[in-house]
Amino acid sequence: MRASAQKLSLKHAFVLTGGIGTGKSTAASLLSLHGYSVLDADKIAHELFDTHNAQIAHLFAEVATHNTITRQALAPLIFSDSNARAKLEALIHPKVRTRLLEQAQQLEAHHQPYFLDIPLFYEIEGVKSYGISQVILIYAPRNLQITRLQARDHLSLEQIEQRLNAQMDIEIKKSLSPFVLDNSKDLKHLQAEIDRLLAQIKGS
Repeated sequence: MRASAQKLSLKHAFVLTGGIGTGKSTAASLLSLHGYSVLDADKIAHELFDTHNAQIAHLFAEVATHNTITRQALAPLIFSDSNARAKLEALIHPKVRTRLLEQAQQLEAHHQPYFLDIPLFYEIEGVKSYGISQVILIYAPRNLQITRLQARDHLSLEQIEQRLNAQMDIEIKKSLSPFVLDNSKDLKHLQAEIDRLLAQIKGS
């Protein structure tokens, strides 16, 4: 039986979210090192992209080759065209949500905190669709996001701006999040922020 937000009460779930270049993947790795389960929406999305590749290639035939499509070929269109982005999200996100909720249902049985790593949680109205209000934002200011993306992905400033503008502004996400972990400094500082978060979770 497929999981749904209406039928599930995810009492032990925390959402981990952020923006591109804020360090969310690093935070997820640190939580895993502490022994917590982390469900990765991006990993599921990549698996679904491969599984439904022919369908996606049909939707975006203009950038497909021989009825197949790569993420690299699709990325420029998705980040520059909001209609194309909405079309892809309408196909992929419901499937990601179903898979995440099925996995979450299994973790609920352990009665221990766990984390759902969902980068676009606020963009897809995740509080409503997942029924989870315990949201942790990995935060870094926009100028630092840009610096990190330039160093990590070697993108042009125009490409970086397109990717940032395709997401909700990090300051808006910060205002919406009950938990905010500052990742504007070094790894040691982020680890201290993770320790502070886990102390809060255990205390509650």
